[in-house]
Amino acid sequence: MSNGKDDHPAQNNSSQMTLEESLEECMEALDLFLNNHFNESLERLQSKVGESMYHALIYATILEMQAMMTFQHEDICNAGATMKSAQDLCQRFRRKSPNLGKLTGELTEEQLHAEVCFAECQLQRAALTFLQDENMVSFIKGGIKVRNSYLIYKDLHSYVKSQTCLKGSGHNHLEGGISFGVGAFNLTLSLFPPRILKVLEFAGFSGDKDYGLSLLDDGATAMNLRSMLCVLLLLCYYTFLTFILGMAPPPYTPIGKMFHTSCSLCFSGTGEGHVVEAERLLKIFRVRYPRGAIFLFFAGRVEEMKGNIDEAVALFEDGCKAQQAWKQFHHMCYWELMWCFTYKRAWKMAYFYADLLSKESRWSKAMYIYMKAACLSMLPKEEERPFGENEVDLFRQVPGFKQKIAGKSPPTEKFAIHKARRYKANCPVRLAVPVLEMMYMWNGFSMIKKRPELTEGMIQTLVEAERTLLESPENEYSLDDRCVIHLLKGMCLKNQGLLQGAEEYFHKVCSSEKKLRFDHYLIPNSMVELSLLYIEQGRRDEAIKLLHKAKNNYKEYSMESRTQFRIHAAMAKLKAGSVDADRTHP
Repeated sequence: MSNGKDDHPAQNNSSQMTLEESLEECMEALDLFLNNHFNESLERLQSKVGESMYHALIYATILEMQAMMTFQHEDICNAGATMKSAQDLCQRFRRKSPNLGKLTGELTEEQLHAEVCFAECQLQRAALTFLQDENMVSFIKGGIKVRNSYLIYKDLHSYVKSQTCLKGSGHNHLEGGISFGVGAFNLTLSLFPPRILKVLEFAGFSGDKDYGLSLLDDGATAMNLRSMLCVLLLLCYYTFLTFILGMAPPPYTPIGKMFHTSCSLCFSGTGEGHVVEAERLLKIFRVRYPRGAIFLFFAGRVEEMKGNIDEAVALFEDGCKAQQAWKQFHHMCYWELMWCFTYKRAWKMAYFYADLLSKESRWSKAMYIYMKAACLSMLPKEEERPFGENEVDLFRQVPGFKQKIAGKSPPTEKFAIHKARRYKANCPVRLAVPVLEMMYMWNGFSMIKKRPELTEGMIQTLVEAERTLLESPENEYSLDDRCVIHLLKGMCLKNQGLLQGAEEYFHKVCSSEKKLRFDHYLIPNSMVELSLLYIEQGRRDEAIKLLHKAKNNYKEYSMESRTQFRIHAAMAKLKAGSVDADRTHP
């Protein structure tokens, strides 16, 4: 077989820059990026995108990050075209045979790097395809890219562990790329409910959450080119996904194992193990990038999860001050600031950040307008509204901002549009507690669990809303509104440790199943909350029975996928708890 140089003309040009030099320059560019020097980072990378596969890949990756935050069609198209150019360059550096396994003894170091870069390009192009186009052909093309990427990562992972693998000076970066790809696939696939996972396994995919987390952690802490991607994925998992879905702390590290020694702690849904893991990673990266806007944002998110709302606000505000080049980072902070002030019941401040988002961000205008209206509706009728806006007019605008991402309307937008419909009438029936209801959907009640005064404030708001509801004429929405309040009261009592009272409120909702007219999501969600409460009390069999009922008996309700993921996570907790108990008591 050829040594590779004659087969790939691009490699003759690459003599201007060795692989080692390319990796070193790209690391410097990434350091600039993570220190908020975004434009300088892009300029350094752009100068070599025609000759270095790593410059091309990292440049395209940053553009894709920007496109996903701006959600501008032209940014998405530009990122897609740039990523395709990067993939084409990687292709010229690859070995000719499509079968990696048969060439294990003949791959050069540069060809190995070309494989991992090619797989990463395919994966990122697939993500852009799902965002950009809504037709079935695009979904199929995106799916093929994902599968091809997955197979390359699998083969590479086996190869680098073999004795025949050539370990050159850039091997750390190569392993980092493989750790990111294999880790990301394993973690992502493991999160899907069993019925979806069975279909994916039939197509050749498989996922092991703990293994995926372990690989990503290796990639994040090894300080290579993919460390940024690994740490961002892990921080998103620890501070968002696990929190919203209520997953148990990770067992693969000594810290995670420590949190598995107490079943009640694992099942509490407070996510202490995830906070510790996130803080461990942040400590490493904040030393290196103390003013990095990305890490200030995640540090704020961690404080928010710990219930330190004022500290979180300070970090999010600091993140906005740290840089002005990419306003998209500001939008991430505005979203969290909106919720922080919601937890404090500072409705006008929460409205202020929802208003900023509605004017500056394209991600979900329907959600932002809904939250503006929801915040205003929490103010006393006689209180003057900011900017002369009116919540009824705002609620009526919500359906007009409906959009599609990956061919589907986001579930939160669907929920907002569903709730805003009652304002279409000439004499609309006001929503009881729209902000608190949306707060429940984002698992916000867990945020304030460690702050008794914040939970007490929410109870006061719910009591006032209930009083207003009782004093108002009965209408077609009355029962649904009462059930919303009952569910949220149950969440508050659970926060306060008043489990019997919480159980009674959840049962009240469940007993109204046949009478509900609009908010059918309340029944399966109340069952999930009851089951989690039972798990805390050690009532395992009752919890399992309720989870199976919630999973199998209810379909096509608002935010169904989120509830199904929570059911899957709760069942996984029970299974993990059973295994731990067996190990403790042989």
